Amino acid sequence: MSSGQAEALFLALAVVLALARLLGAAARLAGQPAVLGEILGGILIGPTFFHGAVARQLLPAAVQPYLGALAGLGLALFMFLVGFEMEHALLRAQLRTAAGVALCSVAVPFVLGVLLATQLVQHHQVRSRAGFVVFLGAAMAVTAFPVLARMLADRQMLRTQVGGIALASAAASDLLAWLLLAVVVVVAGGPAQWRLVLVPVYLAVLVGVVRPVLRRVLAAREPGQDRDGGEGGGVVLASGAVAAVLGGLMLSCWATEWLGLHYIFGAFVFGAVMPRGGGRRVHEGITESLRSLGVVFLLPVFFVTAGLKVDLSHLGSRQLGELALILVTAVTGKALGAFAGARAQRIPARQAGVLAALMNARGLTELVILSVGLQLGVLDQDLYSLMVVMAMVTTFMTGPALRLLYPKTQAEQDRRAAEGGPAAGLERTGPAQAGRAPVA
Repeated sequence: MSSGQAEALFLALAVVLALARLLGAAARLAGQPAVLGEILGGILIGPTFFHGAVARQLLPAAVQPYLGALAGLGLALFMFLVGFEMEHALLRAQLRTAAGVALCSVAVPFVLGVLLATQLVQHHQVRSRAGFVVFLGAAMAVTAFPVLARMLADRQMLRTQVGGIALASAAASDLLAWLLLAVVVVVAGGPAQWRLVLVPVYLAVLVGVVRPVLRRVLAAREPGQDRDGGEGGGVVLASGAVAAVLGGLMLSCWATEWLGLHYIFGAFVFGAVMPRGGGRRVHEGITESLRSLGVVFLLPVFFVTAGLKVDLSHLGSRQLGELALILVTAVTGKALGAFAGARAQRIPARQAGVLAALMNARGLTELVILSVGLQLGVLDQDLYSLMVVMAMVTTFMTGPALRLLYPKTQAEQDRRAAEGGPAAGLERTGPAQAGRAPVA
């Protein structure tokens, strides 16, 4: 990197962080997730307005590869935190109900997305038609667990029964979405597909070797067990634990890329297999350290650079018609699926409607999947732009729909009724952690 490139990179990072922080704060003031403002920042300085002249001045082409690398690192750290903070106890506590809601809320929009894809593929150039069909179905089925957790925490719904069910259902939906995306990667094809047969070996090594080793390492590095017993020793030991976890995370990302999967799977799975028991202070230290680095510093770079790829300057009647079809399919498919799944589990109609509204929040999980689809070539630039708009609209509409269907007075009544009951117990084991979702 030349001196001029270094200057441009540092200036670009400052611009990206300031823009993301400013528009993220504006989104929060409007009662919306910060991710919407951060994506909007990328769109505002992207090719949609002034033919990209603003982006060329603030983020010159010479530094964009470096920004892309930092964005990828931020995405890996975020996916690790999603897996690390996914509460296994929460899924077990609401397994039957969450499974019913999640399956329906994934199956219905997936089928509708597949049907829509068979029509859209006729007007777009994609690398794999089969991959595109499966991908669009998966993209329609997404629910953003971290954004949903933040919404529930902000509205103090974590102690309500519907809040616990929504969290567990969103977590299960995310797992299904990643599985569907893995299928897309396989269908889309790539070099050395024979390596995919080694995926079970990779998973077995993580669960049978890496997880037990990490459990012993993290328990031994618990600050309370340090010989000196001081807080200073705890900081040093926590730093060593963070370094060990980061090294394992990078190796896991490398392994999944080598196997023919995307590195986000390596990050997510590594976080999911991390031991939960013991080493409480180290556990919290790792979470806070990686959140500060990944979410506060690097993830906004991903959001803004993803927004930079959105080009709405050439929207015509056909593209607007496609956008309308995408929005109708996404909203109705997710809402009908979640509502039907909830009613099948004998959840009252009002709470089923609340779940239908909540499960429509796609947020950054959708953005991650769309970015992977663009990299794989199963999504062209025009459809990527339209799908990002869909992700923003469905996330934006969740807040107003929730206020209409589930006012705060009703949430307060349900929270008081749940005190001492199953929902309150669930809060202590799961959603309390989800309220600290990695995305604000």
